[in-house]
Amino acid sequence: MLRCLRHWWPSGGWAGLRLLERRHLFTMKLQSPEFQSLFTEGLKALTELFVKENHELRIAGGAVRDLLNGEKPQDVDFATTATPEQMKGLFQAAGVRMVNNKGEKHGTITARLHNENFEITTLRIDVVTDGRHAEVEFTTDWHKDAERRDLTINSMFLGFDGTLYDYFNGYEDLKNKKVRFVGHAKKRIQEDYLRILRYFRFYGRIVDTLDAHDPETLEAIAENAGGLAGVSGERIWVELKKILVGSHVNHLMHLIYDLDVAPHIGLPANASLEEFDRVSKNVEGFSPKPMTLLASLFKAQDDVAKLDLRLKISKEERNLGLFIVKYRKDLVKATDSSEPLKPYQDFLIDCREPDAAARVSELLKYQGQHALLRELQRWSVPPFPVSGHDLRRAGVSSGKEIGALLQQLRDQWKKSGYRMEKEELLSFVKKT
Repeated sequence: MLRCLRHWWPSGGWAGLRLLERRHLFTMKLQSPEFQSLFTEGLKALTELFVKENHELRIAGGAVRDLLNGEKPQDVDFATTATPEQMKGLFQAAGVRMVNNKGEKHGTITARLHNENFEITTLRIDVVTDGRHAEVEFTTDWHKDAERRDLTINSMFLGFDGTLYDYFNGYEDLKNKKVRFVGHAKKRIQEDYLRILRYFRFYGRIVDTLDAHDPETLEAIAENAGGLAGVSGERIWVELKKILVGSHVNHLMHLIYDLDVAPHIGLPANASLEEFDRVSKNVEGFSPKPMTLLASLFKAQDDVAKLDLRLKISKEERNLGLFIVKYRKDLVKATDSSEPLKPYQDFLIDCREPDAAARVSELLKYQGQHALLRELQRWSVPPFPVSGHDLRRAGVSSGKEIGALLQQLRDQWKKSGYRMEKEELLSFVKKT
């Protein structure tokens, strides 16, 4: 069956595409500006090498999905029928440098051409899986490689002539904004339990509505949630952060708790989902850091420490979580003043930490104080005009007395709205 598709995709880049169905394989031609923009000198040289040696090479996975959505992918992965040894041979013969050989046992070779790195992986089959890692066997069968991938929308390949190769209706699912596992959800999840979180992440990225889940998929997630306990914290945190900054985050976090996923990924059992719902509305449209929203689940700083123990979050993320939990109720806008931002400004004046302003900005997002956030972003911390050297010149010699006086003068300066200058402040010293 051959038919022409015209103008059904909102981006307009799909006009004139041809769709061909042959049993389980869908193909069509894509010639969008985003696709054409990938053809750098490095990519042209790469494709020429593989054509010369009669090895098939295609764009794979997420980059294909993004291109079909009218987006230029940030990362482009490639798949090939060539084995790692064959790739090394053709690159060495062409004088192409190879970098980062850590992925070779899984079939991945990284080549550097024209100052660009290209990551190319041999088609493979997962022979043995334990829910975290897989032993692989190389193949030349594109269908079998697609079959081992997680979601249908991530299982497609794209040739350099613009031909799409779709073995599991990923194209239809993407068009219909549906997130579906390749084959049986239970089997795919048990191959790698992290796919539970990847399902949530792509649901937030692709789907428009909250009720488009396949009941079989939710049942498979609930039955296998415990498998996440064996997945490394670092891998979980990468996915969880993307869920937190995606769409439908309230709905997805409720599912994470309803399906008993939360205890296996370091989230507190006694979390306040009502607070999470409230804060997620506060931060909407203000690009919060993932920890800013996640902190709403924590009732005490100890919850942040437990999360860190499980997920190995960065020091910056840990400190932000501790900061928000500590100050979300105590550091609030002034209600009895014409300067509601002043408590936050005073905090920054007294704080010596270099990232304090960034933390306060995240706190304001958490609290939903959008007007104050904009005002803070226009404000810069003024330098305190008096130093210990100034006090010594004024006749104060005791180090202990200098410290106490500096704090008194700083308090006076803050009360003045940071307007008092050095001479005016030093006049208080002369009076005493």
